[in-house]
Amino acid sequence: MAHPQTWRFEMVATRLQQGDVIAYPTEGVWGLGCLPENRPAVDRILLMKQRSWRQGLILVGASFEQVEGYIGQITTAQRALLQQTWPGPVTYLVPRSQRVPDWIAGDSDKVAIRVSAHPVVQGICDCLGQPIVSTSANPGGKKPALSILMLQRYFHDAIDYIVPGELGGQDGASEIRDLLSGTVIRAASQQGGA
Repeated sequence: MAHPQTWRFEMVATRLQQGDVIAYPTEGVWGLGCLPENRPAVDRILLMKQRSWRQGLILVGASFEQVEGYIGQITTAQRALLQQTWPGPVTYLVPRSQRVPDWIAGDSDKVAIRVSAHPVVQGICDCLGQPIVSTSANPGGKKPALSILMLQRYFHDAIDYIVPGELGGQDGASEIRDLLSGTVIRAASQQGGA
């Protein structure tokens, strides 16, 4: 049986393919998203967040298979760790493949990737058949948006579409770990956003 909001996810997928920037609920905070290959949309998000492209952005997908093409060389054990951890609220910094544009990876030979368990993120990425950009919905120095009201206060009409839905039960933005070193870059409880 189809998800009751499949029609909405298909509409959001079409909007993303047309270059729109969306806001959508994730496990812990509202996110801003677009297609990673659409540089003008990525640039809009960076401008909204007052963030340099050099810092990089997160890609979020619905399955390991969906994000696998964005991951460079990793070991069988590292692949197994990703598959055991995902879907879930942990973002991994992984070696980037040639498929990842510089405006996503920033000044790094790695890219931040997560497979989300959130039904809205899953639905959007399933309809698209690919991952999207995922970054916390907040201008630099402000707390990530936890409600549609906060989104509207921060961004007014700069967001093309707000996908209805509820935040998951996580407190704050996702944890970020470096896959190769195991280092925790950002703990899950920090509210600074990505």
